[in-house]
Amino acid sequence: MSEYNRSVTLAMTGASGAQYGLRLLDCLVQANCQVQFLISDAARVVVETETELDLPNDEANSDATNLEEFLTLNFDADPGQIVVNTSRDWFSSVASGSASPASMVICPASGGTLSAIACGASNNLIERAADVAIKEKRQLIVVPRETPLSEIHLENMLKLARLGVTVMPAMPGFYQDPQTIDDLVDFVVARILDHLGIKQTLLPRWGHE
Repeated sequence: MSEYNRSVTLAMTGASGAQYGLRLLDCLVQANCQVQFLISDAARVVVETETELDLPNDEANSDATNLEEFLTLNFDADPGQIVVNTSRDWFSSVASGSASPASMVICPASGGTLSAIACGASNNLIERAADVAIKEKRQLIVVPRETPLSEIHLENMLKLARLGVTVMPAMPGFYQDPQTIDDLVDFVVARILDHLGIKQTLLPRWGHE
């Protein structure tokens, strides 16, 4: 039996909002989930722009070891708890319907990623993993971070929703009286965790203190 409560695929793509994906990664580790982690080249740029994390750039050599070690250290994960998959690792479990995790989250999800998934492009491992989730009727959550939304974005999100994908735009609420930016990030992450069925205490329930 696995030592982890469950396995979740987490992908980060090149939309603004890297804080959402990184906070979700932190919460998944704390919840004793094994995380199959995927990050696009554009997402790396966003992380470096929006946060203080300086991710090791080992994608060019298709070697994820350095990034795995970096994330394991920075997110206080157990060895092997965060598994980094490069965009060309077609032997990764997330690329196969027989082995991929039951749940996948793309956070943040760029408009280009939504488009590719909606038309079944599968040009990289993130798109392929999402395609697998849809064809196997597994849970797929996408967290778009874009405004305003064009008709193209809306049509792609509607198509995905009709396929059973949960479309959860990064739209934090304010009824919890947020005091910091972290509170706003936690609002969105808490809603994602709710849909994953993972217990969370980041956000008080409506009507509860």
